[in-house]
Amino acid sequence: MLSILASEHWHTTHPGAMIGLLELSGADNTQSAPRLDALKREVESTLRQRYTGFTRPDFLALPVMAAYDCYYTKFNKTYHVQLQLESLVLKGKSLPNVSPLVDANFAAEVDTQVLTAGHDADKLTGTIRFDVSRDGDEIVQMNGEVKTMRPGDMLMRDADGVCCSIIYGQDNRSPITPLTTHVLYVSYAPPGVPAEAVEEQMRKIEAHVHLFSPLAVVEQQKILVG
Repeated sequence: MLSILASEHWHTTHPGAMIGLLELSGADNTQSAPRLDALKREVESTLRQRYTGFTRPDFLALPVMAAYDCYYTKFNKTYHVQLQLESLVLKGKSLPNVSPLVDANFAAEVDTQVLTAGHDADKLTGTIRFDVSRDGDEIVQMNGEVKTMRPGDMLMRDADGVCCSIIYGQDNRSPITPLTTHVLYVSYAPPGVPAEAVEEQMRKIEAHVHLFSPLAVVEQQKILVG
């Protein structure tokens, strides 16, 4: 089980924020997942019915979405889950097919709107710390590009550096691959996101994973509160 904590700087900078954690081991990410694929079609249909007639202002008025919009606006960014949800509902797009462990998160994320990253836990080193970006912080993004980070963003560090942040996404060291068996899902919730939404996100991911990997074991599941 991974050692995970939050810095005092995170607590004082983002009071009321939450980090949801779900660590699973013994997962099989190599097989097809027909039950998960069927669930993805159900999620798409449900979301299109739920948000029939919605426009962008309607999506932004949703409580969870509004909290993320407030956070992203401070960095002059648009919440990407908002864009994904709009794409599903307004443009009829489908959920992507990446790998079962990745898709399990995506299917939950567009439903709850709670931002969640998935990491290959075996690629993480040392103690995991949730912190705040500061001057001089950099992240090597999944495409290999090195980004200098703006101060104030919620992020995750391990012994080798920044692994992920809300604004800059995941690093290129620890993403889920087809060979991943030990996974850490991290939900980043700025102030205003209800705890119930974060809890629902973790429940849904666990349930989705067990559709294709019923022997996966929950190593830890908890919420850190700012």
